[in-house]
This record gives sequence, C-alpha cells and structure tokens, in this order.
Amino acid sequence: MTETVLLVGGGGREHAIARAIADDCVLYACASNRNPGIRRLADGFETVDETDADGIVAFATDIGADLAVIGPESALEAGVADALDDAGVYAFGPRSDEARLETDKAYQRRFMREADVPGCPDFEVFDDMAAACAYIDEYDGDLAVKPVGLTGGKGVKVIGDQVTSEEAKAYLRNSEYDRVVLEERLVGEEFTIQAFVAGGEFRATPAVQDHKRAYEGDEGPNTGGMGSYSDTGPSLPFMESGDYDAALDVLDAVVDALPEYKGVLYGQFMLTADGPKVVEFNARFGDPEAMNTLPVLETPFLDVLVAARNGESLPELTFSGEATVCKYAVPEGYPTDPDSGARIAVDEESVGDALLYYASVDEREGGLYTTTSRSFAVVGRGDSIAAAEAQADAALSAAGDRVRIRHDIGKPDLLDRRVEHMDKIRN
Repeated sequence: MTETVLLVGGGGREHAIARAIADDCVLYACASNRNPGIRRLADGFETVDETDADGIVAFATDIGADLAVIGPESALEAGVADALDDAGVYAFGPRSDEARLETDKAYQRRFMREADVPGCPDFEVFDDMAAACAYIDEYDGDLAVKPVGLTGGKGVKVIGDQVTSEEAKAYLRNSEYDRVVLEERLVGEEFTIQAFVAGGEFRATPAVQDHKRAYEGDEGPNTGGMGSYSDTGPSLPFMESGDYDAALDVLDAVVDALPEYKGVLYGQFMLTADGPKVVEFNARFGDPEAMNTLPVLETPFLDVLVAARNGESLPELTFSGEATVCKYAVPEGYPTDPDSGARIAVDEESVGDALLYYASVDEREGGLYTTTSRSFAVVGRGDSIAAAEAQADAALSAAGDRVRIRHDIGKPDLLDRRVEHMDKIRN
C-alpha cells in the first residue's frame, strides 16, 4: 500500500523532508509560501497558513492523508498535531502540550529540574522585569537572557558575549516579553543531535554544528542559522570520546519522562569543560540541521514514520558515512533589516553534485521573491568535511544578486579555531 503523506511547512527544513520521502509515497504539502522545491516534489500543494489547524485538517481530509509530518514550531505551538491526531491522521510531531519543551522555555527548564534530566544549567524565571534586572546585578557570573516563547532563534541575549550587563537590563526594560528565563552562560562549543521519537524509544542521528552569527568569523547578530556541518561519523572534530554518548543520555532521560512524545526531539548542547549541557530543546527538525542529516540517512525516512504510526519499534538507522556542509544564501540586510520582496534568480544548473534546498522564498507569477528570512541553501557531501565544503562552495555560483552568504562555514580555519577553543576550555 502506498502511503499518502501530508507535509506541513514551506522552508528549507521541509524541502529536506520532502526530498527524503517523495519517492516512497504520495506527497502533498501545505504552507503559507509557495516553495518551488517542495511544489515540484509534491503531488499537490495548498496555500494554508502553518498555524491554521482547521484548514490543515480540512486539506488532510480532502487528500485522504494516512499520516502527516509537521515541520515548523509555530504549527506545533498552534496545536496542528493535536488537530490532525484527533481527526484520525497520525501526525509525526508532538502534541502542543509536549511541544512546550520548545515553545515555553520556563516549562523546559522546570521540566528538566523536576525530571532530573542531566545537563540543566542554573536558571530562574521572571515575570517582573525589575526583579530580573536585580538578579543580573546579584548573580555571580554571566547570564543568558531568554524570552519564554518562540523567537525564531533571535531573541536570546548573552551577557559577556553579545551584550553587557547594562545592555541586557535595558533589553529587559524595553522588551515586549511577559516572562523571561535567566540562566547561567554556558561556555564551550555548541552542537546539535536530532532524534526520531515514538513509543517511548528514540533513534539518534549524527551531531551537527550550526553557525548562528550573521557574518564571517562568527561576527554580528544571531540568525536562524547561516549554515552547518556534520562529519563522517556521529561525532564532531572538537568532541572527545564519550561526549556524543553523554548527550544521548540526556535525550534518553527526556524520552523516559515524556513517554507520549512523538516526532523529532532536537537537543542543542554546549560542550563545556564538565561535558554537554543543554542550551535548549526543540520539538522538530532543525533548520539547517535537517539538511545535514536527511541526505545521509540511508534508512528510508518513510519507514520511520510508518513504524511510529503503527506502534512498532523504530528501525535502526544507517547513514552513508559522508560529511556534509550546508551554506545559506540570505536576503541583503538579514537578519536586522532584510530586503523582503526582492526578486532573485537561482541558477539550478550550476549546483552540480551538491543539493539545493529552497527555504523562505515565495514563488509567484514572474519569478522567485525573498521574504524576511533565509532564501535557499546548498549542501555538499563528501568523504571529509573539506570535500563537502568544496562541493558546497562551488555550488554557491547558483546564487545571483541580492543575497549574502557566509563562505567560511566548513573551512579549515574555522574548524581549527573550534578545536583550539575546546582544547583551551578543557585545559
């Protein structure tokens, strides 16, 4: 029997999901933007806002969907998985209550504390900004300031890195946020592990390192992610033996404490001198990390989805053993003042052996247009990070005018600095 799958979302993450399953199912998709890569792979496409649970359920019913994959966190927060499940369409994505692991940072930290999940930093939650400012003055060390809700990866301010204590307090006084989490600043190297979860078990994928700073050399404001890389094995060059398994222990503790959780569990870790600590959890694939993980997954992703729906043990995962490097092209001015609505050209013929993923673009009559977020990504694969980076960098000739790229991601100088930084922290 051929499965009919509904994909919710129209970004680069969802294009990666679509490419991973399109050959094995009848694929339909819905999103608020018309992503040309997803549209070409799908048997049908509907323009529906990702948070419109009723509209998505109606579309799923019309196409006779057997299961659905939820891409963006906004849909999870809006209860799209709940609505699909309740309508009899299995959604690979947590219900809104479990998705609070991402959508409510105060809940996330309190959950970790109460469930005794390892790797939790010191933290306090505030709904009084004056009290939060006083805590900054009193705390012995630097703090990360995190709005409780979703901010698209751009709401966090880290004292001692991005802002001073006085700037952090001004940020709190002038912010529109009702609640914030203040937690100890974690110093080290960040990495992500994404896991498929269902039936109280999980299957983990290789570690990925994302680069959130806007400009080369890790300068500038945070973004949703300018690019990322993975190595030929499950670990990364700056990690030591045991670091990956220690992070898996954290994911295991979360799954044990949330037996009803289903979908992707994304652990973002800081590798510190004391081992991995949790920066945050996400309740879906990362973007760009999905574009590193899914192209090297040899186990059919549809097999994971079907096993989860059927209540069967998830298949063991196999990977190609290739390294990957992902680099994003973003609108000029991104992230502070993106050039939205600009017409761009993408020369798909020049991508070569790399993979091209469309992200936050809108295909309209007359061409392809930018939005306020990242436009498209290229992913190189190879028998080393250097080979994957060379393939990705060559593919960037596909980018026309009016976009900007961080070319340094995956290059030896940046990788060496990561290893040297981690060596200093350990010693």
